[in-house]
Formats: sequence, C-alpha cells, structure tokens
Amino acid sequence: MEKVKLAVIYYSSTGTNYKLAKMVEEGALEAGAEVRVRKVQELAPDAAIDSNPAWRANIEATKDIPVATSEDLDWADAIIFSMPTRFGNLPSQMKQFLDMQGGIWSQGKLTNKVVSAMSSAGNAHGGQEATVKSLYTSMMHWGAIIVPPGYTDDSIYKAGGNPYGTSVTLGQDGNMVEDVKDAVKHQAKRTVEVAGWIKKGK
Repeated sequence: MEKVKLAVIYYSSTGTNYKLAKMVEEGALEAGAEVRVRKVQELAPDAAIDSNPAWRANIEATKDIPVATSEDLDWADAIIFSMPTRFGNLPSQMKQFLDMQGGIWSQGKLTNKVVSAMSSAGNAHGGQEATVKSLYTSMMHWGAIIVPPGYTDDSIYKAGGNPYGTSVTLGQDGNMVEDVKDAVKHQAKRTVEVAGWIKKGK
C-alpha cells in the first residue's frame, strides 16, 4: 500500500504551534507517512505583529514554510490541525482558511479525510479544549473522520490529559509548560494508523 499522506496545517503567532506541527511531522514520518507542513495565511496587520517581538521573530523564522492551500487538503489522506485559542475559539486565520474550502467541499473532496487537532493557550484553562472541539464541528460538516487521542497512551496523561487533542500551556517565559512531545507524536501516529485503515479499506 502506498504511504498515508498527512497534511499538518497550523497557525502560530509566536511559534508554539509551529513547534507542535514539527513534532507532528516527526511522529508521522516515524509512522511511515508522507508529510506536508503548511501554515495558514497571516491576516494581522504589521502594526500588531511588530508590537510583539516574538510574533515578528516567528514570522521571519517560518517565512519559508509554504502557505496552506485547498490542494494540500485534496492531496491528503489525513490532516492534523494545530492552532492557539482565541477567546475559546479558532483564531481568525485558521477560521478563514476553513471558510475558504467551500469549493472542494462542494465537490466532495473533503469527505472521509481523517482529521485530528491540537491547541495551545496562555493558561491551563484558557480554552484549549473548546478550540479543538470548535474545529471538530467544522470537520463534521466536511464528513471527515475525527480521530481524537482519547486516553490511548500514557503520554496523554503526562501531557495534561486532554482526550480531544494534545494541548499545551504557554508559560510567562514563552516556553511550553507541559512535556507534550510524546503525546503529540502518539496523536500523529494514531492519526496515520487510522488513515491507513481507511485507505486500505477503500
């Protein structure tokens, strides 16, 4: 069977979700997948970006990461999304990307995509779970097959125990509080595994 194709679609302002996306890539490659890492288009004005040095630094550091397109979704057997919470919901950058997929959605090209998601926030109860579940609502409209991590591995507990999708808290120093790498890689491998079942079944 040919390799599972995984698109990792992320939005990151100061770099946390870029780091999560790269952990996903590592886990998925270990699972034998073909992987594309793609960022969604930044929408914030330069004035907002320049008001936060970490935001500007991340944009410069990731300038060579391709911007996600509908073609990346069409190509993929599986998709893992990663984004920070914005008031318990999706950031506008990710929401616009999803909203722009009406064309391929209407052609049935998003049906049966295997999807999973992860998120981050500035405090432990800052909306991570709500953000992941909000994305999953859109995935139901796509007819996608949602693969949450659940409690399928001990790494989930070590990372904080979010069964909807790995989530992380950002500390005052700008670094991740929880040790989530193993949980992220497990979520990636689980998503690839389920996508393999679907691909083989087709």
